[in-house]
Amino acid sequence: MITLTLLHPRQSTPVQSWTFESESAVHVGRASDNNVILYSAVVSRHHLELRKVDSHWKFTNLGANGTYVDGKSVGQMPVCDGMILRLGESGPRLRIRLGNVKSEGLGRIVTEQQSSRNTPLDLSSSKDTFFRNPSP
Repeated sequence: MITLTLLHPRQSTPVQSWTFESESAVHVGRASDNNVILYSAVVSRHHLELRKVDSHWKFTNLGANGTYVDGKSVGQMPVCDGMILRLGESGPRLRIRLGNVKSEGLGRIVTEQQSSRNTPLDLSSSKDTFFRNPSP
């Protein structure tokens, strides 16, 4: 199981989470065919791929503006529990959790099975960042 949590741009508090229980690959970007869709000027249509290899996850940057870990641009890297990825140098941040996840004060956790809800969110402190859940 892998859970991606979108963090608030200023307060680092969770805004929304997506949990994937049986997928071997999770795609993040602006395009509607991604598992997690984030609308931001710095997020590419197909920005990031998370892939399960054997029993471990790794991520691959696909975006023109890069994916950053601890302020450094990274093309590909193994994923560790609690890792925070930034899409673009100033874009949205995603926390990655592996295995079972406790609620982090979120209003709801969206699983892949619930992802038919298309509810965009305007992060008022980051006016160019929106997300929605993809339609089946």
